[in-house]
Amino acid sequence: MEPEHFHHVQEDLREPYDALRRAIPGVMSAYSALSAAAMADGALPAKTKELIALAVAITRECDGCVAAHARGAARRGASTEEVTEMIGVAISMNGGPGTVWGPRALAAFQEFFGG
Repeated sequence: MEPEHFHHVQEDLREPYDALRRAIPGVMSAYSALSAAAMADGALPAKTKELIALAVAITRECDGCVAAHARGAARRGASTEEVTEMIGVAISMNGGPGTVWGPRALAAFQEFFGG
């Protein structure tokens, strides 16, 4: 993976996402509201929710999701240790694919954590 791969993933998705938002504004607005509500601080802090979302992104093998939630985890103060422990859980639940997507998630987190 080249340096700043996950920044590029987000850039590559920006225009298609914006086009879809213009095409189906109601759906995309509702999704945005759902996401904001789900990821807000509550009984679980937003940082924990970002770690959960990053684990799901690993499970779903979704580069765009990995980029978004690695960035979210970094912005909400997750540590490398928290991310690597979460990746361990994702690997235990996913087996081999977790050993491929877990390192991708760690690389994404480190990219956003340092940048």
